[in-house]
Amino acid sequence: MSFWDSLRIGASGLNAQQLRLDIISNNIANAETTHTAEGGPYKRQDVVFSAPGQQSFLPSLVLARRNQTITASNVGASGVQVSSVITSNEPGPKVYDPTNPDADKQGYVTYPNVDLVTEMTNMISATRSYEANLAAINASKQMALQALNIGK
Repeated sequence: MSFWDSLRIGASGLNAQQLRLDIISNNIANAETTHTAEGGPYKRQDVVFSAPGQQSFLPSLVLARRNQTITASNVGASGVQVSSVITSNEPGPKVYDPTNPDADKQGYVTYPNVDLVTEMTNMISATRSYEANLAAINASKQMALQALNIGK
């Protein structure tokens, strides 16, 4: 693996986690949105990652279940990409509020299926992943600088 490959892998991780943070922020911002342009409450979104050239990490999980060694050659050590942004179809909580304009005939308002605790946990995880990718890029830079200093 070359110096540039390590930078590309780290950069793909940074881009993926940035999008994940954007989606999480969108979920939190719309946690109380009971009416959207599509009709109904906001629906929670989530990001699905995959290795470039693969649809998902499912083949890697199958290998792990079969107790096979997961190596860079059978997973694809070329970074990460966002394969899709999925929308959850789980129903959100219903709250009795007959004065709300979005209430149904029985007086219940359906709120988004966004759980703030889950979103904050995901945000911490995405932030830590972003920091780890940044640390890997910085380590690659330091190794390259040390290699240049050896040649002096």
